[in-house]
Parts: sequence; structure tokens; C-alpha cells
Amino acid sequence: MKLATFEYEGAIHCGVVDDNGLHALPVGTSVAGLLADGEEGLRRAGGAASADSIPLDQVRLLPPLEPPTVRDFVAFEEHVEGVRRSVSKEAGVPEAWYDAPTFYFSNPYAMVGAHDDVPVPPGSQVLDFELEVAAVIGREGRDLSPEQARDHIVGYTIFNDWSARDLQSHEMQVGLGPAKGKDTATTLGPWLVTADELEPRRDSDGFLSLALTAAVNGRVVGEDLLSNMGWHFEDLVAYASRGTVVRPGDVLGSGTCGNGGCLGELWGRGTTRQDLPPLVPGDVVTLTVEGLGQVSNRIVAGADPVEIPRAQPRPRTRPTPAPDL
Repeated sequence: MKLATFEYEGAIHCGVVDDNGLHALPVGTSVAGLLADGEEGLRRAGGAASADSIPLDQVRLLPPLEPPTVRDFVAFEEHVEGVRRSVSKEAGVPEAWYDAPTFYFSNPYAMVGAHDDVPVPPGSQVLDFELEVAAVIGREGRDLSPEQARDHIVGYTIFNDWSARDLQSHEMQVGLGPAKGKDTATTLGPWLVTADELEPRRDSDGFLSLALTAAVNGRVVGEDLLSNMGWHFEDLVAYASRGTVVRPGDVLGSGTCGNGGCLGELWGRGTTRQDLPPLVPGDVVTLTVEGLGQVSNRIVAGADPVEIPRAQPRPRTRPTPAPDL
């Protein structure tokens, strides 16, 4: 089943997607609500969808859900290798990468739809895209094993982690982040594809073998397979749940694929910024994932940054100790 959230004739709807278009669910239904109701909610959705279809070209596709949390991993070795060379000129992959599927928390308020415009982050001159796939949690769990985690993944969607490389590289010198380098927009869509639809696409090692393609202004710049991840999605979910909970609607990004999943990796492998420059207003980035669909976003001008003063050196005075009584 494919579940979408969309705007049609001034109202927001949730619906089921098939070859004929969108079949709206009853007013008030949301993807998040369906997930909260568990498998029974999804079964009801299949039977409650309207028989009438709405053509896809008549709607605005919104992010399929508003996630309560967003974790973004770095599960592709090739991406880490290329970006590391681009940023620090160092070869190879940090040994710590192999120890656990590292992630950072992204901004759940920054989700944009499959065809929405994406503004340049304030103050950035080096905007990049990132081709990823995200797993969506359907059941609450804590301290899950990878085997248990599979039953907690309800579906998958395309995930584009828009990245202001100049802001990112500067702020991470502090030893924290990424922060504003990843804070303005994340494309989620075009819809949520339930996990059962993708089970037949697993390879002999249990990885989802889906073709990934990235294009800028119609020019293909990256192609990879989702099965090149260093960990299964079940491993990512298990690690995310360690010592805490994952809940319905949580989104877990795979991290950027290799072989051109972003401009930063290509720059690290010798492609010049003259040949593939940072994204600017007017550029269109199209990401296609086999079995999940396609998202295509145009870059537009963003807001000017609101100036914030530099930190002020302070005298580091301390309270005067109270006299002994």
C-alpha cells in the first residue's frame, strides 16, 4: 500500500495511491493516526479509501507524515569516504564508523513535500542535496534486537537531506552539529510505501535492493543501490532504540548513498565545482528510488540571515565566598 498526504481544492487529505491516482480517506484521517492505530489502522485504510480517484497532477503532495523525531544515519561507506576527502583531504573511512551506525537528530519541523520549492538556507553559498531512503516506525519499541526491529518498520519513503556545506563545515569545528547546516529543509515523499510491498526486493543478504538515481537539471550525477548500505535498516532501528524508545511516525534516514548521492562526495572524488557547482536558485534536483517513486524540488532564494553578534569575551569572575560564621 502507498499512503500519501496531499492538498486538494484548499483542503488537506490523506489517501491511498494506485495506478489510477489518489483515493481519499475519510476527512480527519492522517497517516500518523493510522500508524498510531497499528496494523488494524492500515487494514481499515485499505477498505475505507474512496472508489473515486483524484489525478496526481491535480494535487500538491505534502510530506506523507509529520514525524515526531527524525534521525539521520551515515550508513554508506562510499559516501563517508568521498565526503571525508572533500572536507578534510583525508583518505579512507574513520575506523569508528564501522563500530556502530552513527546518526544525528534532524529537524522534524523542516519537512517539505515531493515537489515543493526549497529555499537556500540563510547565509549559505554552498547548498547540496543528499539522496537517501528513510524507514518509518510503526510500533513502539525499546532495546530492540535487529530481528525484533523488522516488525517495527511500517514502511519507507524518499528522504533528501538538504545540506548547507559551508555552514555545516564551519559550525562542526566546535565539535557539535550538524546544526544550521541541515536545518532548513528535508524532502520527504512522495508517499509512504508499506514494508510488505518491498519484501520481495530483498537480496540474498537481506538488504533491500532498490536502484537510486540523482539528477540535477536533468543531468544524472549519481546512481547507486540501496543494498550497498553497511547496515540493514533493522540494525539502524535497533541501535536507535538502545536505551530509549522509538515510536510510531519516527523517521530514520539511511544516510546518503554513494557514487554521486550528493555533490560533496563528487567534489571529494575529483569532480570540480566548475563542472558541478553548488546549487543555486533555479536548479532542480530530482531523486528517483525504485519502488518508492520520485521527488523533484526547485531551489529558490532564501531569507537573508538575521545578524547575531559574536560572543563577548567575559572576565570569568566568580562569586565572592561567604565569610565563615
